[in-house]
Amino acid sequence: MAGYTSTPGDVEVGAERMEVLVEKKSSAGWMWKVFGALVVVALCLGGIQMFVWYWKGRLETRMESGQPEASMMTDSAEKTDPPHTLGQVISKSKAVIHLEGNCDEGDNPKLEWTHHQGQGFAQGGFLLLQNQIIIPRTGLYFIYSQVSFRVSCSDDEDGLERRFTPLSHRIWRFSNPMGSQVPLMSAVRSACQNGLGSGHGWYNTIYLGAVFQLNQGDKLWTETNQLSELDTDEGKNFFGAFAL
Repeated sequence: MAGYTSTPGDVEVGAERMEVLVEKKSSAGWMWKVFGALVVVALCLGGIQMFVWYWKGRLETRMESGQPEASMMTDSAEKTDPPHTLGQVISKSKAVIHLEGNCDEGDNPKLEWTHHQGQGFAQGGFLLLQNQIIIPRTGLYFIYSQVSFRVSCSDDEDGLERRFTPLSHRIWRFSNPMGSQVPLMSAVRSACQNGLGSGHGWYNTIYLGAVFQLNQGDKLWTETNQLSELDTDEGKNFFGAFAL
């Protein structure tokens, strides 16, 4: 039987082949590691870009809708904000009505309210029917009204000075659950006081305003005396309500 022996030449050739194989295998592994790292980096960058696009889109949407971004508010800004004024409360209220007053001249003058003149307007379900405000829904409401007078303090036909002319203004309410009308607010003033003589005038204003719990369908209207003495300049007589 023939035997085989390894010669020094064969050993050297085998070593060279093993060295080449090992070198090729390690080079391929390094390339795969680099490729994997690049893929991970690309995925991270893509995720960051998508995150930025998402929040940018949300910010633009909120700015277009008029909503301030929450992150732009600070505690110090909230603490230094001025308190709400009556105008700010009215502007934010959904149900509002503001009426301007006109008084017809004649033997039997009548104070007529309208929301189609001057600063008058109505929104949120309020109605003005037969000179009465109709409450749109049950809840809390701020009710207010003002009338202005310009009284002539000249002597009357009998020669008596009009020293104590009474001026009154009242807001009435009718509610179906109660089944009757009741006064909400009223006030009385006296004109031609302090010894003013003939030919002088007396200016006076009555303002009423308070919060009430009202029911849907309630009716509100005003009652004013001495309408012949009413000052009818624009903005001096008004009647309104807004939901809280």
